[in-house]
Amino acid sequence: MTQPRLRQSTGHEFTRIYALGAARGELVVDNAQLIGPIDSSDEWIRQRTGIVERRRAPKEVTAVDLAVEAGREAIEKSGIRADQIGAVIVATISNPVVTPSVSTLVAERVGAGTAAAYDIEAACAGYTYAIAQADSLVRAGVADYVLVIGAEKLSDFVSPTDRSISFLLGDGAGAAVVGPSDFPGISTSILGSDGSKWGAVGMEGTYTGFRAGDNEWPYMRQDGQTVFRWAVWEMAKVAQRALDAAGVTADDLTAFIPHQANMRIVDEFAKVLKLPASVLIARDIATTGNTSAASIPLAAHRLLSEHPEAAGGLALQIGFGAGLVFGAQVVVLPGNSPRLT
Repeated sequence: MTQPRLRQSTGHEFTRIYALGAARGELVVDNAQLIGPIDSSDEWIRQRTGIVERRRAPKEVTAVDLAVEAGREAIEKSGIRADQIGAVIVATISNPVVTPSVSTLVAERVGAGTAAAYDIEAACAGYTYAIAQADSLVRAGVADYVLVIGAEKLSDFVSPTDRSISFLLGDGAGAAVVGPSDFPGISTSILGSDGSKWGAVGMEGTYTGFRAGDNEWPYMRQDGQTVFRWAVWEMAKVAQRALDAAGVTADDLTAFIPHQANMRIVDEFAKVLKLPASVLIARDIATTGNTSAASIPLAAHRLLSEHPEAAGGLALQIGFGAGLVFGAQVVVLPGNSPRLT
């Protein structure tokens, strides 16, 4: 019996990011509001993290709400219709329910109809993972346009008395529309993990333990020194691999957009990579805080709003966090809406 040949679809040769959208928690929380429970000071937080204030969402606002707001802006600016979106990918660790996914509700609320929809959980690297997947979906012919969103409401998982991470975290969502391009707009992605450091960032207790009464509500915590050393030295190597994979050097970059984990990490990154003074460095963390999967698109959105001349330039973006996981790629920063055919 002759084996039937399967038909496979082929998509577009190249992809790029068409537009970005952003949503930040509406509450401005400065350092003075947090220092009492952690027995600290405004100066201590600024020196350790570079954070002056962070944005958090009211109790009634969820990660879904933030994702929808950011997604709608990205779609509106992209020049495409919502019903042209073939897939929605949401990177998040703060879905208010275990199931169903954030992405299915976002797809419905933004008008993407019956688009494929799924969440990914890769913590602070989630957005870079999602961009890599969107690039693959478009080039494979699965979807012409993909809505990618990093969305977090981390304030739901913060203990006010925790000195390791509570003062870092904020709430927000950043979105991107990825679609076909006549030039390479997203490079080969470098993705990976280091499970040997699984315990460096995580939760204090489990949900099943909370239900059984074995532990309190599981808040986030981290080993700051372990994460700092790993991020600066190991992730600088990953960033260089991403540049090499893209066939460019630091001198070719217009911007550097790392995960907004800590201002000290961002600054050390720039030194290790020997970035030219001309490269714009995203420092959104100062007034937004660390928003995990949302931090890179939020930082990119702010950078372009402050430096519109950067549109069309190359940006190295790298995410890293709990897992420990990492992801990086070079992208062309979006500018004017593409002309559709």
